[in-house]
Amino acid sequence: MVDAEIRHAQARMVVCEVREGNMSPIGGATAARSLLALALGTGVCYCVYKVLSTRGKQRRASILDRVVGMSVLAQWRTPEPPSENIPKSAGDLEPHHLKSLLQILSTNSDSSAQEQILTTLCNAAAFSVNHDIIRNLDGIRIIGALLSHTDTKLKAGTLNALNNLSMNLQNQEQIQAFINEIFKDILESELNSEVQLAGLRLVINMSVTNNYHEKMADYIPNLLNLMDGGDATTKIYLLKVLVNLSANPLMTSSLLTSKAPSAVTFLFDSSINRDILIRALTFAANVSENLGRQQQWNRNCNYKEDSLYALLFKDQASLQSNLAPLLLIPDLGIKQQVSRCLRSSERL
Repeated sequence: MVDAEIRHAQARMVVCEVREGNMSPIGGATAARSLLALALGTGVCYCVYKVLSTRGKQRRASILDRVVGMSVLAQWRTPEPPSENIPKSAGDLEPHHLKSLLQILSTNSDSSAQEQILTTLCNAAAFSVNHDIIRNLDGIRIIGALLSHTDTKLKAGTLNALNNLSMNLQNQEQIQAFINEIFKDILESELNSEVQLAGLRLVINMSVTNNYHEKMADYIPNLLNLMDGGDATTKIYLLKVLVNLSANPLMTSSLLTSKAPSAVTFLFDSSINRDILIRALTFAANVSENLGRQQQWNRNCNYKEDSLYALLFKDQASLQSNLAPLLLIPDLGIKQQVSRCLRSSERL
């Protein structure tokens, strides 16, 4: 069973936030032509850019990219006509707007400028109509290249933009090239940080199908290890990934042979957060059922003492004594997952 919330992830998007600031003019002799204000959802997020041009043989222009008053300077050649209309929403951005922003993102090395442009692209990617457009403009490669940036706000913005783009299966085919970098950011960032959570959100979406599970297999021990110390939100995100992986029978061996901390067993405590408990039970039930099917043709598996298998399933009596009290919880969802665990464990 894949996490039900993840199955409906197509309806969820990340809304990027930015700080307030004051807009400053660029150059004294350059004339302003157009402003783009972007607003999304109940929180307002503006991105304004101003096309400035001079007359001469070589036409030079500058864009003032502004989010809630924060100005950014970027030099580039503009393909846009002087009479361009100003879109009122990120959903109204046309392909040439997106192309212009991607051009700036790929050529401007100022992290503040890149952060604001990523905010705009992130909000634009919240609209499915822009998914194919951004991909066809080579936007996924351009955005993904910023994963190597050291600025944490820029890194989080990059992961958020890729997360919104990952709602499209064709986009996932390109995003999967960055899986190693995404996990690197998750594991090397501060525990419970925005970068870590943004990375986990992206991995949740990328693990909805079985297409990229093999690329994630080597990181399973790391995900399990993050359980020890992660806060409630981090634990929920980690379990969403693990539930998706456990729904794939081909991942059973990788999951059960992975080194796991003893903290995993504490997830089956009746006093724990309900969202954590039901996902932990779903994960255990998925793995247990798949293990029962596997043992029909492979009964010679050797698991190490610190493996997930040894922690969860080696001592069946202990597992059942931990699960049985959970049946007293007046929650149908929890009762169903506990029953799955108990039935499947009896066949091991």
